[in-house]
Amino acid sequence: MNENNKSVIVWLLTGCALIALMVIIGGITRLTHSGLSIVDWKPIMGTLPPLSLEDWQDAFLKYQQSPEFKLKNYNFSLDDFKSIFWWEYIHRLLGRIIGLVFIIPFSIFIYQGKIKGKLLGQTFIILILGALQGVLGWYMVKSGLVKDPNVSHYRLAAHLITAFSAFSYTLWVALGLIYESTKLQKEPLLQKWTITLLIISVLQIMYGAFVAGLKAGKIYNTFPKMNDQWIADAIPFAFNNYGWISLFENIVVVQFIHRYLGITLFVLMFFMYTNLRKKTPSALDLNKGPYMLTLAVFFQFLLGIFTLIFAVPVWLGVFHQFGALVVLSILIHNLYIAFGNNKI
Repeated sequence: MNENNKSVIVWLLTGCALIALMVIIGGITRLTHSGLSIVDWKPIMGTLPPLSLEDWQDAFLKYQQSPEFKLKNYNFSLDDFKSIFWWEYIHRLLGRIIGLVFIIPFSIFIYQGKIKGKLLGQTFIILILGALQGVLGWYMVKSGLVKDPNVSHYRLAAHLITAFSAFSYTLWVALGLIYESTKLQKEPLLQKWTITLLIISVLQIMYGAFVAGLKAGKIYNTFPKMNDQWIADAIPFAFNNYGWISLFENIVVVQFIHRYLGITLFVLMFFMYTNLRKKTPSALDLNKGPYMLTLAVFFQFLLGIFTLIFAVPVWLGVFHQFGALVVLSILIHNLYIAFGNNKI
């Protein structure tokens, strides 16, 4: 690691930590049904929360015009409103803080000449991903403020995947600086396994967002069977009546896919570890990533099962979402190591 890059590395890893915290707060916001409590988007003026009773009553009055209040929370008092307001406010405030944490040091490092050339382009992409994340967040919220007080699960998936993409790319850039002076050996077998597991993980994250958006974790709360069936009767019924769109919009089909993508990832992870140990022991001796991935996927699989069985309590749902980010971060690290000095 180049000593001159230490401050930039700390900056990037701090950004990763804040994005991870954002994922946790976002999960709490969604699972406590707080995401539609603030019905307007004021990036600057919305920084301060209501400070007086009059401000609170004004915010509550705006919320009372929303579909969520009219159709679901019509019996809410001002105190009830405050309980959901704060999670969404903290979520948005953290987004603003993350923006400042990226933009201000970025400007300083450019002035100091620490960010230039390839790194300048990479960090600019990080800023674009961050801005896109904020826009998609509001775009998602807007879908629940029109008629149906539920956000679009497609927009929720886009919002979550963009957050994970920003985290992954920021981590990738940081790894490039951390290993800048380290000679890494290319590991073709680890490349193959990591890319395979990464593709499945991305699909699993997308379907996890679909499950969350459609509230598909509230049904068939048994494992490994769906109640007393391996394939619920509702699945062929959905395809017979609605066709291929059931893959994305039917709650039973979406949960089924999420279940079996998780099982697939779990099984392939053990095949990867066994295969590497047999054919490329150096990939395990020089890199602890496969060990860490095995443990992370194992615990994430257990978290998924318990989250389903207990019908998605807030704390388990949040841990499960964060677990996906942990698995992804290890995969990104493995991918970087696997390509040695021949980066993709």
